[in-house]
Amino acid sequence: METVSHDLIIVGSGLAGLRAAIEAAYTSKSKLDIAIISKTHLMRAHSVCAEGGTAAVLRPDEGDSFDLHAWDTVKGSDFLADQDAVELFVKSMPEEILLLDHWGIPWSRREDGKIDQRPFGGHSFNRATYAEDRTGFYEMHTLYDILQTFENVTVYDDHYATSLIVEGGEFKGLTALDLKSGKFVAFKAKAGIIATGGGARCYAFTTYSHPATGDGIFMAYRAGIPMKDMEFIQFHPTGLIPSGILITEAARGEGGYLINNKGERFMKKYAPERMELAPRDIVSRSIIREIEEGSGFKGPDGLDYVHLDLTHLGKEKILERLPGIREVCLKFLGIDIVDEPIPIRPAAHYNMGGIHTDINGATPVKGLWAAGECACVSVHGANRLGTNSTAECLVWGKITGREAAKYAISKESEPSLPEEMLKKEESRVYGFMRKESGENSYGILRELRSLMDRYVGIFRKGDELELAVKRIKELKERFNNATVYDKSSIYNTDLIAMLELESLLNIAEVVATGALLRKESRGAHARRDYPKRDDENWLKHTLAYWTVDGPRFEYLPVKITRWKPVERKY
Repeated sequence: METVSHDLIIVGSGLAGLRAAIEAAYTSKSKLDIAIISKTHLMRAHSVCAEGGTAAVLRPDEGDSFDLHAWDTVKGSDFLADQDAVELFVKSMPEEILLLDHWGIPWSRREDGKIDQRPFGGHSFNRATYAEDRTGFYEMHTLYDILQTFENVTVYDDHYATSLIVEGGEFKGLTALDLKSGKFVAFKAKAGIIATGGGARCYAFTTYSHPATGDGIFMAYRAGIPMKDMEFIQFHPTGLIPSGILITEAARGEGGYLINNKGERFMKKYAPERMELAPRDIVSRSIIREIEEGSGFKGPDGLDYVHLDLTHLGKEKILERLPGIREVCLKFLGIDIVDEPIPIRPAAHYNMGGIHTDINGATPVKGLWAAGECACVSVHGANRLGTNSTAECLVWGKITGREAAKYAISKESEPSLPEEMLKKEESRVYGFMRKESGENSYGILRELRSLMDRYVGIFRKGDELELAVKRIKELKERFNNATVYDKSSIYNTDLIAMLELESLLNIAEVVATGALLRKESRGAHARRDYPKRDDENWLKHTLAYWTVDGPRFEYLPVKITRWKPVERKY
């Protein structure tokens, strides 16, 4: 087994990972030996799919404020967000926007040359800073360009991280599979940052890229770090039929209408003030209600839908503000949104929960941090506002990069890796290939996605959640007897699919079990049998700890600094 040594290792190469690497390099004045480990090529992280914008208070002179952004975020979270983290978040963001501007990102501009901002759901001020409808793509390219200026950052493309090495409550390193060679590699480091993104590919109809399988969340879970608030899955209101490709909320921010089969803008029934720009949980539930009442359009494979109509915006505005969405619809459906409405329905989109961290992104393991969607600080609580996710990646990418760098600088000697632990993990990974017979991973994955869509979706019920938990446990038993039929070494995608399935099964079990236990409706968690929010019993975070028999749950108080829970209306 090859052993590689660095001062700081960052797992994940999206917005949070790249921002962390840059900040660590700046903090250490390029003295630290930094590594980025990525299961894909560096610029293929899911962050490039972010479209609509990045939230920041840039115009206090025009009526926006930190308090207003914080209030919108707390209210949008259905009061489950930790308010100290929210206040840190909103005050940190303007600097990140201006820093990206200085680094060369092509922000869209107003006629007076100032950075433009547009409306977004749940925000009471136009604070979605954007670059056409390719914001994440341009942010990633800008960070990538800056990263090239540092000679002390090594990138390991096509390396699938399999486990964290934790001894005595302290981070020592991690193990990874080099896809190019098939070799098992041990990385040791003084500090680590997990920035591997979300894991809602356990759903079938989803906006997620295929690599978004929650590997970092599962690694932390196996290492004894709890998953927090995983029952809160965001369903984006506008997933393209039938692929699930994201149709950005910017389409509604620019004035798009949601239309049922009667030609009605039905959001007036559910959110009369904000209409299409209500928070995502409310809009998603409204669309499903319209479909259930027979006001939708018949779609393929049961994917009934409503229309997102942009035709009234005009070709000039669409080409200026939403060129990427027009391109997607032309390529994947053969429709021109200038002339035709878009068929959409809600799709699994985002984990509000993730690895439990403190306000600085530190996990309970000494020397290990987490940032971005894989982490739960918690800024988003029970429901995230659009454009707060890319912002979160930038803020906690910076914070964790700085904190991890300081920690690594303070450590004089590099850690030693426990040989028994390494051998055990190597045997576990290659063990999937030693079995000569058994089920493959793909059938199990299809069943998992089907049951998650059916029983752990936008609306949930106790009996269906019980069935989901039971079925997931059965799938986990079948997984234990599964095998990898491809025995080759180089780019063994069957082996990777097996490892990803293990992550998804465990994440799905925590999501479904946490949803079953939470007997209320809050944000994206909507129980038909418990339709009201219950602040007396459930104004608390969920913590799920790994055990051999399944997750063990504890609870943690929400940090409320200024805003007491009130009825949530839009």
